[in-house]
Amino acid sequence: MLEVNHSAEEGLSIAEAARRTGVSVHTLRYYERAGLVVTTVDRTAGGWRRYRRIDLDWILICTRLRATGMPIRTIRRYAELVAEGPGNEHERLALLEAHRVEVADRLVEVQESLELITHKIDVYRGRLAAGEADRLWAPP
Repeated sequence: MLEVNHSAEEGLSIAEAARRTGVSVHTLRYYERAGLVVTTVDRTAGGWRRYRRIDLDWILICTRLRATGMPIRTIRRYAELVAEGPGNEHERLALLEAHRVEVADRLVEVQESLELITHKIDVYRGRLAAGEADRLWAPP
């Protein structure tokens, strides 16, 4: 997942964690408040957050799940199951399999839309090349 190094094991500031994960500081704080982080993020004696590699890896998982359209409530449920530990792997698997079906369905829709866009591009190129662009449909 993320590159392992000594500083990530000791803990990174929230700013460095944000940089490494590609999410904002605000998003990191939100993920904690929303119950999406499976571990308790360490804090310094002064109260500053210190993110470990396991935190960064989990945040990457959350961002990838969000990028595929998984709702926050579903990510939260997944995080709860992971945090509970062994014994609920079948429920985790079912959650991920259901999401995979949703993502695959959306991919089919996106592919169909891409094909339509490609067709429209071909029509425009053909009409422009033939000097017939004025014959392209346009609303009155």
